[in-house]
This record gives sequence, C-alpha cells and structure tokens, in this order.
Amino acid sequence: MNIQNVAVLTDLSLRESMAVQRACRIAETHGAQLKLVYAPAGAQAPQPHAARRLANAAAQIEESSGLRVNASVVRGRTIAAIAAELAGCDLLVLADRRERTLAALFAGQPAQRLLRLAGSPVLVVRSVPSAAYDRILVAVDISPECFEVVAAAAALEPAAELELFHATSTLKEAWLRSAEASEQAVRAYRQASTRHAQQRLMRISDSFSARRNRVQTTIGRGDPARQALIQQEHTGAALVVVGKRRRPAWCDFLFGSAAQRILGWGRSDVLLVPQELSGAGEPVHAPAAGGAIGAWGGLVAMRAADGEGGHVR
Repeated sequence: MNIQNVAVLTDLSLRESMAVQRACRIAETHGAQLKLVYAPAGAQAPQPHAARRLANAAAQIEESSGLRVNASVVRGRTIAAIAAELAGCDLLVLADRRERTLAALFAGQPAQRLLRLAGSPVLVVRSVPSAAYDRILVAVDISPECFEVVAAAAALEPAAELELFHATSTLKEAWLRSAEASEQAVRAYRQASTRHAQQRLMRISDSFSARRNRVQTTIGRGDPARQALIQQEHTGAALVVVGKRRRPAWCDFLFGSAAQRILGWGRSDVLLVPQELSGAGEPVHAPAAGGAIGAWGGLVAMRAADGEGGHVR
C-alpha cells in the first residue's frame, strides 16, 4: 500500500475530530496529501456554513503541520455520492459511524459500504490518537490474499510491531467427530492444521526481513473474529487489520464475515483491507500429505487401526 493521498470523512463534530487527527498523523508519516471531506452522519442535518468551516479547518491544518490539504463538501447524502468524492485516495479514514437503518442491516455499516464502492482500504477510528500505532494485530486466514493484508499493515505504520494472528477452525474437528473419527484422528488433524498455519505465518513474517525483530506470530483456535478480538485485548494492540473481500451486499448479509464481526464487536481501531478472490501476494501451496489437508488422508487408516474399519460415514 503506497499512501500518497489520505481522505478523511467528517461531520465537523468534536467526536469525529478523532478521525481527522489520525488522518493528519498518517499523512505526516507518509508525506501524503490530505483531503477533508464533509458529509453529515446518518440522518444528521447539514451543518450551517459547512463549506466555510471546512475550509478554515483545512487552512489551520496546513499552517500547523505543513501538509497539503484539500477540502470538499459531498453533494448528496448517499454512500455512493460519498464514495465518488473519495475515489482515487489510497486510504479512507472515518470515525465509527453506526447506523440503525434498513440499509445498515442489509448492506452493512458505512465503512463496509464505502469499502465495497471505493475499493480503497478503510480505517475506522474509535480512539483518541495520542500517538502513532505502536502495536498492530493482523488477523490473517493464510489464504493467497493474506500477504497483501500484512503488507498493508506494515506500510501503514512502518515503526509498529506486527502480530500475525490466525485462528484455526474447530468446525472440521466437529465434523470428524460427527463422522465417528477416533480421538486420535481428531488430534492428528488438529496438530497438522496448527503446524501448517505456523509454517505459513513464518513464511509471511520472514518476507518482512527489515522488520525481523518486530513481527510476531500467534495461533488460536475457534471463531476467527472472536479469537482475534480476545488476542487484541490481551496484547493491547491499538489497531486490528483484517482483509475483507469485495462481494455483493447480499453475500455479506447472508453469510457474514470475520471482518464484519470484528468491526461490529471490537473497540479498537480497525483497518479493512479490500481483497480480490485471486490475491496478488505470494502463492500458498496446499500442505504435503503430512500437513493439515493431507491429514485427512490418514484418518481412514487410523480408524482401521482402531478397529473401526476404513469406511467413514
């Protein structure tokens, strides 16, 4: 992620000044241009003299920080109009705008809809930016797209410590038990799955040689979103970075996603990184026969050894 243009959405309220402060800090770190975009939140009435107040705020930021700042007022109240105004920016920053509307229920909160339409990483700010992010938790799913999520986290705050976190699913273990696999077979699958995840995380961390002493890896078990948030609270990471595939709103409504749950349940800042179905990062190869996927090949033999026969129902 090459950050040259940072856009921040604001309704000129004191609450949303947190997002403006964070956007300024990031723009200073990267020597980027800053764009202040005014749009009322939800059903909020437009501020009187919003364009003049926004221009004054931009001038004050330029004078105090030396940043290049543009100011713009969105013409329209829709997310599509806001996304059009934010188009072309490398990073979108906004406060945690929560809506209780049918649009939010079926299409997601504003951050999710902006990610879907604008296609740029979206940073949701929830805390007062007293300092730069010193510790970042990156929730990864070890898919081919996860590399670009880690790269985005590393690029956002070059001096921060990164913790790569992956939670192995327990759903397949439950399925194996329902298929009457032995406990030995389930444990073998769990160990192989964990080993594969550890190997994958190490490959990712090794690729960031310049940050060798500032990249850690952690493996959890269970729901990826819940476990990532538990780990974030445990370590005190100020930011959680998670990938989010750009797919139709109805898919998110029906199936949900880890990013959606982290955004809804968490209390820290969240960076949503858009992902395509075919990632641009390094390829992820299926584990060998002794790995997480290959472990299934040994389950039949294990069951036969346990006297259960080779047939899995």
